[in-house]
Amino acid sequence: MSGLGWLSFLIVGLIAGWVADKAMQRGHSLLENLVVGVIGAYLGAFLFRILGLAATGFVGALVVAIVGSVALLAIVGAVRKR
Repeated sequence: MSGLGWLSFLIVGLIAGWVADKAMQRGHSLLENLVVGVIGAYLGAFLFRILGLAATGFVGALVVAIVGSVALLAIVGAVRKR
C-alpha cells in the first residue's frame, strides 16, 4: 500500500469496504464502508505478508484490501455472536 497516494488509498478502502459489505450482506453506510476498507487494507496486507503473497499496483492493492475487509467483517460478526 505504500506506493499509493493517500487519495488512492481512500478510494481503494472505499471500494474494498463496499465490496466486502455487499459480499457479507451487512448494509453499512458509506463512512462505515470506508473505515472497514481502510482497516481491511492493513489487515489484508498483514495476512498476505504472513502467507508470503505479494500484490502490486492499484488492482493488487484492491484485492488485498477486499480480502482484508471481508476477513474483518467475518471476525467482527463472529465476535458479536458470542
